[in-house]
Amino acid sequence: MSSDAPPAVDAAAPARAARFTPKLLIVAGGGALALLLLIGGVTWALWPTPEKPKSARARPAQVGAVHAAAASAAASATATELAAASAASSPVAEPAVAAPPNVAAAQPASTAPSAPQDEIQPARQPAERHEVRPVAAAEAEAPLDRLQRRLGEVLGPKAAVNAARNGEWRLVARTSSVSAAGPAAVPRTGVPVATAQRADAGERALHWGYEGRGGPQAWGKLKPEFSTCAIGKRQSPIDIRDGVALDLEPLKFDYRPSRFGVIDTGHTVQVNLAPGNSIDINGRRYELQQFHFHRPSEERINGRQFDMVVHLLHKNAEGRPAMVAVLLERGAAQALRQTVWNNLALEQGEEATARASIDLNDLLPAQRGYYTYMGSLTTPPCSEGVLWVVLQQPMQVSGAQIDIFSRLYPMNARPIQQASGRLIKQSE
Repeated sequence: MSSDAPPAVDAAAPARAARFTPKLLIVAGGGALALLLLIGGVTWALWPTPEKPKSARARPAQVGAVHAAAASAAASATATELAAASAASSPVAEPAVAAPPNVAAAQPASTAPSAPQDEIQPARQPAERHEVRPVAAAEAEAPLDRLQRRLGEVLGPKAAVNAARNGEWRLVARTSSVSAAGPAAVPRTGVPVATAQRADAGERALHWGYEGRGGPQAWGKLKPEFSTCAIGKRQSPIDIRDGVALDLEPLKFDYRPSRFGVIDTGHTVQVNLAPGNSIDINGRRYELQQFHFHRPSEERINGRQFDMVVHLLHKNAEGRPAMVAVLLERGAAQALRQTVWNNLALEQGEEATARASIDLNDLLPAQRGYYTYMGSLTTPPCSEGVLWVVLQQPMQVSGAQIDIFSRLYPMNARPIQQASGRLIKQSE
């Protein structure tokens, strides 16, 4: 036999290759399916679902179930590949085809997430497997909180949205004085109002008076237009001291009997008068508008305070005020004051028009020497630029007449203000 003869061809090789080809395809298909299940499970676990947020308590168990199913599928695929490799290495033995059962066994693993919540067992994975995946802020928030936060971002810092308990939503406007703390500073069950704002609003709601929180010490803070009460430099009343004695022009009163009305204003007893009564001061005519009472006297002379005082408010043609003060001390009864008390209305704030008339000259003492200086109104808004004339001689009023007024107003006098070096003139 010649040595160049071709080697014998194994006729069984093509048959064996044909038999192994379906097995390899099955192994490759199983591996691909396991890989797809693994990718799908991880994607499902990491994909944020803001429309249907899951319970934070059930989420770790579901993630563990997905990991377990993916691991089971991968293990099945690995076992199938090892079995196929073992069969390929043996030329004679032909193992039974086990790939289809393995593929069938891997398919139920894909339905593991649909099992009832109670039946899902935690995966036996290291703890760090569950800590690697961060929880999105949208999943940690409740849906209403997330909607409220998003609306606050869209509407801007000057507005906030509050969720009421009855399911309604309220849009709250913020003023510039509110702290820019963001939506987190807005309570869900009420309108946000800062403590400073509430205190300020409560103070502004007070009505001015002579005692308590609305007393003279707070007048300047109650309203912006009352600020002069706190910062003015020519405020009244004052303690009249060290007047400069001068030859001043006598006061010229042009008072006559007049009809009148009496009103309890809530701060004093005030008498409103018909036009026709005036005073001439340094050649200027001032029309009498009304007069009212204070107890005790607001003005003092060399430190002495009197039982009461009557203030007669006048204005000139330009609207500039002039106030004449007549001091009252305890003594004999005075008919004009009793007539005023007799015509008081029963209700505060209502003016009672008297049928009789009063002669306003009865308000004035016989001696009409005076002090004069520039000051202010003694009640809010404490406007300055008031020409003050305080008569030196007091008038008398009985104890009973003082008591009648005291039942209405035991004290309605503003405290003494600083003279601040102003000039005080005194007639000789």
